[in-house]
Amino acid sequence: MLSPGRGLRSAKTSDLQRRESNSAWGVYGVCETRAGPVKLGTGYEALKDKRVIRINGADAKSQNALSDFIACIWLTPQMDRLFIEGAGTRRRFFDRLVFAFDAGHAGRVARYENAMRQRSKLLQEGGADPAWIKSLELQMAETGIAIVAARLDFTVKLAQSCDKVDEAEEAFFPKAKIIIQGTIEELLQKLPAIEVEEMFAYQLEQSRARDCRAGGAATGPHKSDMAVTYIAKNMPAAHCSTGEQKALLITIIIAHGRLMAAERGAAPILLLDEVAAHLDEARRAALFDILIALGGQVWMTGTDVSLFDSIAQKAQFFKVDSATVEPMENIS
Repeated sequence: MLSPGRGLRSAKTSDLQRRESNSAWGVYGVCETRAGPVKLGTGYEALKDKRVIRINGADAKSQNALSDFIACIWLTPQMDRLFIEGAGTRRRFFDRLVFAFDAGHAGRVARYENAMRQRSKLLQEGGADPAWIKSLELQMAETGIAIVAARLDFTVKLAQSCDKVDEAEEAFFPKAKIIIQGTIEELLQKLPAIEVEEMFAYQLEQSRARDCRAGGAATGPHKSDMAVTYIAKNMPAAHCSTGEQKALLITIIIAHGRLMAAERGAAPILLLDEVAAHLDEARRAALFDILIALGGQVWMTGTDVSLFDSIAQKAQFFKVDSATVEPMENIS
């Protein structure tokens, strides 16, 4: 709630309201930064049906202001199917990683998608001013190239972070090769950005008839896909076992955390839902050691407290029951 976006459930602000209550809700916290404590607050303003963000008591213009203080990355059981589901799921996952690293990325994606929706609506309604459609296509081309450039730049940095895995760690969480695939990505790695932008705008103009029938756009950063390979086996993640896919996911999350710590001076807050339930004892112990060494704040959930015995003296434990949260003592 204290980070930008809709969170790990992609929930609307209004949907977070307790059903038995008509009063608005709010969340408040203090973020400890190098410059000192910063008070962060967010809540639901029922009259305007919108989310309100306050920083040190003052209203923020947008929720992206929270990214100056907090970056969150999460891993949930639903994401275990990431490598075998559609490209859109992987693309959104990858874009969240980029967004945590580069706060401006979410705005670029939102502007691109908004321009694409407007263009699609005008094409399907018919009779729109061609100059209006052209202006939207130019906006899509300009913003689309910026999106792809940010993805490619982040991919290089994430690959470098993945390469830092030592042999001991690699035995539990294998090295992964991560690339972002797409027509615009391929062009941008071969040609100057301005030339690719012009090509993309021309392609959008030429595909108006097709896009009028099918909706959206035939090509663009909204068609990109994240490809992951298990390096030691030279095997696409989609062909790996369920356990290997889980390990590769954790590898990516750890690499991202290390990248954030190196680039921004602080690791992101990690939210790992049921992460220990499907790992054996040795892999759990290795993961806990890695997370402690990472140095950031980590939240892990589980229904079996014994899964966390090895960190009983190194972590705080809380029990969540019937909408209440209570500290747990003497969990060992």
